[in-house]
Parts: sequence; C-alpha cells; structure tokens
Amino acid sequence: MALTGRAALVALIGTLAMLLLRTRNGLILVDGLIAAAIVADIILAASVRQLSFARSGHTRILLGQQGAATLTIANPGRRQLRGVVRDAWQPSLGASGRARIAIPPGGQIAVTTTLAPTRRGDRAAGKVTVRSVGPLGLAARQASRAVPWTVRVLPPFLSRKHLPEKLAMLRQLDGQHRSLIRGQGTEFDALREYVIGDDVRSIDWRSSARRAEVVVRTWRPERDRRIVIALDTGRTSAGRVAGVPRLDSYLDAALLLAALAARAGDRVDLIAADRQVRARVTGSSRTNVLARLTEAMAVLEPELAESDGALLASTLLETARQRCLVVLLTDLNSTALELGLLPRIPLLASRHRLLVAAVADPRVAAMAAARGDATSVYQAAAAERATAERARVAALLIRLGVDVVDAPPDRLPAALADAYLALKSAGRL
Repeated sequence: MALTGRAALVALIGTLAMLLLRTRNGLILVDGLIAAAIVADIILAASVRQLSFARSGHTRILLGQQGAATLTIANPGRRQLRGVVRDAWQPSLGASGRARIAIPPGGQIAVTTTLAPTRRGDRAAGKVTVRSVGPLGLAARQASRAVPWTVRVLPPFLSRKHLPEKLAMLRQLDGQHRSLIRGQGTEFDALREYVIGDDVRSIDWRSSARRAEVVVRTWRPERDRRIVIALDTGRTSAGRVAGVPRLDSYLDAALLLAALAARAGDRVDLIAADRQVRARVTGSSRTNVLARLTEAMAVLEPELAESDGALLASTLLETARQRCLVVLLTDLNSTALELGLLPRIPLLASRHRLLVAAVADPRVAAMAAARGDATSVYQAAAAERATAERARVAALLIRLGVDVVDAPPDRLPAALADAYLALKSAGRL
C-alpha cells in the first residue's frame, strides 16, 4: 500500500478546516471519512500481483551510444490499471526514471527505457515496481517484481576512424613487388627470368627445361602470421590518463590493430591477465575476430593488485608455441616491470617478436615545461625524473630486442598500427 500526495493534501485541508471551526467531533468525522476513502481506494484499485512482465530490446550497446529496453506489462484482471511504473537499472546505464501507465482490462502496454551507458561491462536490470492508483487518487497498491535482463556495454572502438588510412597503407604495402629468398615460412609467388645476383638455389630447373631461359622462383611473406595481443589488467591499467583509464586506451589500440591485422590475413589472439587470466580468445576467423575480441574486452576491469609477470609470460608461451608477434599493452612503470615481467622479457624475446605499447601522459610533458613559480619548478623536476625513468625502461627493452611504442591515449592506436605495418614492411613478422 502507498499513499499519494492527494491523500496528504485532503487530510491537511480537512484538518485545518476543523481546527478553524474548533470542533473536535468534526475533526474525528473528517479523519474517519478520509480513512474510509483511502481503504475504498485501495480495494477498488487494480491488482498488481496478477500482472505479467516481459522484456525485449538491446542486449549489446556500444559505450557512448544509446540503446533501448522495452518492458511489456500485461493486465489480466477485470479492472483498468492506472498508475506509475519504475523500471530500475544500474546508474551507469543512465536510464530514465518513472512512467505513467494506463492498462485496460485484459490489455497490455509497452514501456521503453532509453539507455545511455557510461561504463563498459555487463549491466543487469533491477526490479520493476508498479503502483496501481485507486479511482479517487488517494492510495495505491504497490508491488515489485524481478524481471531479468542483462545489457553488455561494449568498448566504443573510437580508433575506427584511423582504419581507412591504415588499410590504404596496407594495400600499398601489399602492392610492393619484393623478391625474397626462399626459406621457412614463405609462400611461392611467381616465376621470373634469372638475373645476375639471384640465388642459384631459387632456380626452378623443371620450368627452365621447358623454356629457352633460366627462371627462378620468387617468394612473398605468408599472410597467415599470428599476432597475440596481451593486455596487462593489473593496477597500473587503472590509472587515468587524459581522463580515460589506461585499460580503455589499451582496448581501443588493440581493436584497431586486430581489425588491421585481420584485413592483412593474419590470425589474432587475445590474452588479458593480472594475477589470473581474465580473458583468452583464440582460434578466431578473420570475419569474427573483431566481434569475439569486443565481447571479451567488454567485461574487463582493472585489478587493483600488482600483475603476476610469471603468469603472463607462461600464458603467452603456452598460447603461442610457434614464433609470432606478441603485442604487450602495459605501462612503462619501472617498479612494476622490474618486479614483474622484465625478468621474463629475454625468454619471450628469444622465442617471439615482442612489441610493448604503453600510454604516455601528456600532463607530464606540460609539467616539465612549466617554470612559473617554486611549485611549478618542483613539479617540473618530478616530471623530468619520471620522463627519464620511463626513457631508461624503454631503452632497456630495446636493448633486449623489444620494439617499444609510447604515445598519448589519442595517438596510441595509430602509433601501434604504424609499428605493426613497419614490421610487416620490413619482413620482420
């Protein structure tokens, strides 16, 4: 049961009137009439326990875009239901609040809620509360019912805008005619006439015997190279750079790389780990790799604990048994790397081509350039020290044979894609 504002207003008016008339019996009479009206209103209100509910609408929404969830309410009773329905959702979905409804006997109504999510992940619907108001509008019947529904908020893939440019670079790369020596991991391309300087081991003697000239085989890189993207979801990924968590920047860069690599014919796998493996996506085809990665990334959240470097390294070695490109998205934090993954880098670099990508904070550069007052000078000194430490870690990784990409959040996806294309162009994949 619930009382409405009208009941309170009627009670206030009746009480004030009887107080002005200074009649005690009249006050008792008015209060009794109001109570009787409230009881009658509750009795005459349509039942809410007989209502049936069903949901439909979006189950997948990109972060930053809007979706809709529709709640269908059926009234099997013999009275019209007038009142209010509140469809509760988690606050991060930005759902609208209440809606007034009127459902005829034996009828149904659909209430659509607009969802504007502000966070990734699975978001479950809360309880549906229906208030059925009586004909006098003084009181209502009320009940809450759980109507399950889950919406998965996917990463927004903001770096998709760079994809046409990178695909054009990829097509230009594929159009280059290069003669590569024959060796393991190459594919036959075509036959051409022998010229001085060609490797005699590339001569195709059978084809030469059928022609009046000596011909050699030419080779091109395999298209089905394998790329393993490793996401560090430990405590450093929770830090915000330019208002965005590092993990979200990692996801955006990884999606652009995956889309580009899939178009290039490469196989893409994903591992996300901190103190345990949070996600693993393997064996995807070119057509569904982006969808599978997006689904897996949607539920990833930073773990506020130091990542286990040994676990991440062993998982990579277990997942990729043959040589491939390993792209590790982590922070160039000297303490975290030296205590975690850095001791395992030589082993990983000896078995795979290793590329480390990190998010640089543009505020550090701005602090380093400031010299206005004493506070700014101290901040500049701290920024210079942080920059030098970061450069030291990057130089150490490069000496170990690791390629390093360190860029601000808005430039990291494009920079990582360029590094991938450069490795592909140099035949180092």
